[in-house]
Amino acid sequence: MSALLPPPHGPHAAGDAKKTHLAGRNTPFCAAGDHHHPKKPRAGPSAAKLALASFLFVGALFALDAYLAGAGADRPLRHQYQHYLGRGRAESESESKSASPSWLSVPSPTNFTEDLLARWLTPGGSRCRDARTANISVPLLDGAELSAAEIHEFRFWALDDAGARRCLGGDFFEIDLSGEAWKSRPPVVDRGDGSYTFRLQVAPRFAAGDFRLTIVLLFRSFEGLKFSSARFSYHTELRRIPLLFRPGNASLPALETCRAADFRRDVWSGRWTRLARNDNCEDVDDAGRYRCLEPDHPCEAPWCEGPLGALESNGWVYSAHCSFKLFTADAAWRCLDGKWLFFWGDSNHVDTIRNLLAFVLGVEDTSAVTRRFDAVFTNPSGEPGTVRITSIYNGHWNMSMNYLGLHSLRHRGFRQLVRSYFMGGDRVPDAVVLNSGLHDGCYWSSFRAYVQATEFAAQFWSGVMAKVRSRGLAAPRVFYRTTVATGGYARDLAFNPNKMELFNGVLVERLRQHGVLTGGVIDNFDMTFPWHYDNRCNDGVHYGRAPAKLVWRDGKIGHQYFVDLMLGHVLLNAICNG
Repeated sequence: MSALLPPPHGPHAAGDAKKTHLAGRNTPFCAAGDHHHPKKPRAGPSAAKLALASFLFVGALFALDAYLAGAGADRPLRHQYQHYLGRGRAESESESKSASPSWLSVPSPTNFTEDLLARWLTPGGSRCRDARTANISVPLLDGAELSAAEIHEFRFWALDDAGARRCLGGDFFEIDLSGEAWKSRPPVVDRGDGSYTFRLQVAPRFAAGDFRLTIVLLFRSFEGLKFSSARFSYHTELRRIPLLFRPGNASLPALETCRAADFRRDVWSGRWTRLARNDNCEDVDDAGRYRCLEPDHPCEAPWCEGPLGALESNGWVYSAHCSFKLFTADAAWRCLDGKWLFFWGDSNHVDTIRNLLAFVLGVEDTSAVTRRFDAVFTNPSGEPGTVRITSIYNGHWNMSMNYLGLHSLRHRGFRQLVRSYFMGGDRVPDAVVLNSGLHDGCYWSSFRAYVQATEFAAQFWSGVMAKVRSRGLAAPRVFYRTTVATGGYARDLAFNPNKMELFNGVLVERLRQHGVLTGGVIDNFDMTFPWHYDNRCNDGVHYGRAPAKLVWRDGKIGHQYFVDLMLGHVLLNAICNG
């Protein structure tokens, strides 16, 4: 998720280049520094006056510094002040040199909706504000060799079609860092002044081989938020830069298996790593499955724990600020035995539940898993184990229809249906997994109207949990599973990744404010993003369609489904570690 930072003072920072015309859209652009010409010296004030003025200025500066460094000063104001002096960056650089490397992460945003609305409504009035981004000025990185484990931050500028810098943000860049055994989305920060920063990090274990950094400009000037976003899609690859990472002697702290507290982060910054590979496994079997490794092929610590072969990913696995346990059927049944799981969301929930039952729990008959169902499943091995799963589709109050999203809650009968599972008897669900997004992208023609809808939804779910507690029952743990990054052809449509990322942020913030997210966040947007550039792992809007030996959307036989299988295991980590 793009972090929101206060813009620097003015569009041009010290050492910026003068306007330069582009040599070509796909050619790296590196501007030269300013040129300074000597001027004839002028008579100035006396030395005594200069000394007095310097003394007074330094005294005022120390006083301001003491105030802004104090605990009572406003935090954003302190940050702006430190950014203006250049002190915050210098301190962080010196600290990074002296401290051992740490994992790259994204801080949870504050005032996300308010800041987004302010940036979206920032007025124009000058060429650098009103111009449209056509290219970028990015550091010359071709063939650069970077040290592994360390975090490398780079800044680039948005340029208009004449090569001049823009001084407003709002562009949506898709950035991908890929190697033979590594795929990640480097976090991007929109600085609000036409410049953007991104950070790169590769663990030494995967630093060998060639890497490529790809930068795609998908939407400009918040146009991904438009109702008919396909008309505004820019969808242009601006750079594809080869990189090398030097393993070096640095090492990162070992990842630990995720616990309940690890789901408190609203935004994840993970990576997919390849721990094994069967080069002879190119085609799907008759069932449409990629069973390339032995089912019990073990994970490699600290990247995961359990049977890597169970993912059917030919060695790929996801990790974030913590790593995940991959469950055997026995371990999953021990976790879920006697539990009641409640899902409320789009059709991706249906795929995930079906895959969890079939691939992890070993349930062969999943015919009960439809858009709306409430069923009890039994351990097919004959060992003890039952789990009740309820799923309520929220794309529309009528489960045979689509494209209402959160607006479905305006239907009184639908609200009563949802409440009924929490109001009757002396039992309520043990865990609730909420999701919304894809249908919202097609319904809300106004971003402000969507913000109002999130407030209504958050109040609804807060009221449901309050009613449970008022009956003397323990409220279930509630998780929000972020909406997928739609892939391939769907990147341009009304549920495009630009819109879905911002919609995710707004709804998570509202649910947090109303105390709904007692379990935390499962960032499926981050999980799916590295695989959303084409349709190999998705049909555009689903990552978990059932395997089949049939022609897929991209013209090949079969498709990759492991991204959704990974989500199923991540859900088990969240549910079972409470």
